[in-house]
Amino acid sequence: MKGLLIKDIKLMLNQKKFFITIGFIALMLVSVVKDTSFIISYITFIGALFTLSTINYDEYDNGNAFLFSLPVTRSGYVAEKYGFGLMMGGSCWLFSLLIAIVSGEVRKTAAAWDILLTAIEIFPVILILLAMMIPFQLKFGGEKGRIAAIAVVGAVFVVCIIVGKAADIMEIDLIDLLNRMPKLGWEAIVGLTMAAAAALLLLSASISVAIMKKKEF
Repeated sequence: MKGLLIKDIKLMLNQKKFFITIGFIALMLVSVVKDTSFIISYITFIGALFTLSTINYDEYDNGNAFLFSLPVTRSGYVAEKYGFGLMMGGSCWLFSLLIAIVSGEVRKTAAAWDILLTAIEIFPVILILLAMMIPFQLKFGGEKGRIAAIAVVGAVFVVCIIVGKAADIMEIDLIDLLNRMPKLGWEAIVGLTMAAAAALLLLSASISVAIMKKKEF
C-alpha cells in the first residue's frame, strides 16, 4: 500500500495547475463570499474528489492490468484509495479552515471558534460523500461512475421529498415530532454524526473490496 500511496502523491504533485487553480479559487471565495461554511465545504470536497481522478488514471489505457501484475492486492488497493481520500480531504479541510479563520478575523465577519465549529460539522458530510462516490467510481469508472453517484444522491433527495409528502397526507407534523424527541447537546450530535460517517466509510470500503475482487483486467 505504501507504493500505491507514493504513486498517488507523485501524481498529485504533477497536477500543479490543478492545485494552483484551487488556491486561486480559494482566495477569490475568501474575498467575495462571507459564508465560511461554503468556503470550507467547497475546497474540502474538491480535494477529496481528487481521489476519483487517481482511479481514472489507474484505469487509463488498461493501466490496472499492469498495476495488479505487481505485488499489489485488491484489498490493499482499496485501502490506499480510502486512505488517500482521507489524507487529501483532511489536508484541504485544514487549509480551508485556516484561510476561513484568517478571513474571518481580518474582515471581522466571524469568530475563529464559530468557524472551527462549522468546520467540524462539515467534515462528516465530506466523509459520507467520499464513502458514496468511491464504490461507484470503482464499479463503473469515469463518467458513468460520476453519473451513478449523482443519481444516488438525487434518489436520496427524492426519498426525502416523498417522505415529507407522505407525512403531509397522513397529517403528521415531522417538525413537531423531532421537537418532542430528547434533545442532544452539540457534542453528542457531532459525535453521533462522526460515528455514522465512520461506519458508512467502513461499509463503503467493504463494498469496494468486493467490487475490485470481481473485476477482471
